Amino acid sequence: MSLRINHNTSAINAHRNLLQNSEQMGSTLEKLSSGLKINRASDGPANLVISEQMRAQIAGLKQAIDNSETAVSLVQTTEANLSEVNKLLINIRQLAIHASNEGVNDETMLQADQAEIANALSSIDRIAKQAQFGQKKLLDGTNGANGSVTGEGLEFISASLKTVDSRDTGFEVVVKQNASKAFVEGAAALTEEMVKRGETLTIIENGKTASYTTGEDDTVETTIKNFMSEVQKNGLNVNVRLTDGGTLVVEHKEFGSAPNFQVSSTSAGVLSQQAGQIQSSNVGQDIKGTINGESAVGKGLVLTGSSGNVQDLVLKFTPKAGEAAIPEGGQVVGQVYVSQNSLKFQVGGNYGQTVGMNIRDVSSSKLGTGKDNMSRFKALSDIDVRGFQGAQDTLLLVDQAINEITSTRGELGAFQKNTLESNLQNLRVANENLVSSESVLRDVDMASEMASFTRNQIMTESATAMLAQANQAPTSVLRLLQ
Repeated sequence: MSLRINHNTSAINAHRNLLQNSEQMGSTLEKLSSGLKINRASDGPANLVISEQMRAQIAGLKQAIDNSETAVSLVQTTEANLSEVNKLLINIRQLAIHASNEGVNDETMLQADQAEIANALSSIDRIAKQAQFGQKKLLDGTNGANGSVTGEGLEFISASLKTVDSRDTGFEVVVKQNASKAFVEGAAALTEEMVKRGETLTIIENGKTASYTTGEDDTVETTIKNFMSEVQKNGLNVNVRLTDGGTLVVEHKEFGSAPNFQVSSTSAGVLSQQAGQIQSSNVGQDIKGTINGESAVGKGLVLTGSSGNVQDLVLKFTPKAGEAAIPEGGQVVGQVYVSQNSLKFQVGGNYGQTVGMNIRDVSSSKLGTGKDNMSRFKALSDIDVRGFQGAQDTLLLVDQAINEITSTRGELGAFQKNTLESNLQNLRVANENLVSSESVLRDVDMASEMASFTRNQIMTESATAMLAQANQAPTSVLRLLQ
């Protein structure tokens, strides 16, 4: 055998194995102490990239869960305030019904009803102004799609999340056909002779019937008044008047093609063309037009955007009485400016995973708008029950306001149940699955790593012993010198 002293190859080999075993044991100790099998990029570059992306997703999902829970709290706070508004509206409705009891009420009682209604309206305005979540106002209209208009007869009703903001440029409103009411005009004048002979006038509207037969003491004027009293008593939604030429005109109170009625008269031409036959009214027209040059659907006086930038934008246009016909191609009647301030919620862990909610203004000046009434009340803030007609029209506006509030509450409830709470369940499941996946990539298998640690520990001790032996080998050269 040959002996060398300049290079101890066996020692170098043992030293290399000792360093390798020491590094492996150090890595194993790091993994056991941290509980992670990837502590740095060199431990697994591809797995590190994937696991860091998952960590970002998990952090986003956790925050989205917190966001959704906070959003649920906001919706519940809003709904609680709307519940109180609902109670106040029901109280106002009860007072309007009391005020309509004209045969019993005196001026003092009506004044008391009006004072209580004014107080309730003030409470509604206070709730609208003061309801908030933290410092965020809820019911004052700053969290919805609001609008203003220019143009006589044009009125903004509502908008939704889908309506595009137009506060700077506005949307041009073009009307191509004005709305009209269903009507019947007699071809023959009602004469005193017909009245003395006994004329029976009948109107049928929405399943209700009003009929009046004249007597010997009646005149044309008293016949019209008595017939109109029957119409009001039976709750028909029509008006009856006498023209200068002595012919009868029956007109529905509401605009559009849907409302209609039937008429009959004993004499041919007074109401029905044929004596004793039931005749349907002429069909009214729905408004037709465009908003911002985009299509809109008309119903009565109401024009609703159906697509594009103006989707769900609701406007009302009331033409002037006796206004000239719309020219061919339509007529510009004004501009509408929409301010889109609807609430947005980040309910997912990624870009664009948001939902929105529109909370309307519930102040008395914004409730019950757009409802036709003989008292010309424009909103709930205008109601006055000190007269019979005012009390009746108050019921119309209050019923609409109740529908608006309950509809808003229903939308909030659906948003909470079907969007937020459902999303919360989905987020929690997604978070659980992502944490599990990230654990597979990054967490160390303690049992397997303990086995590796034991092996590396034994190998290190063995390599240390072998290095010692390799270092002793060159000493045998000294024996040759002896």
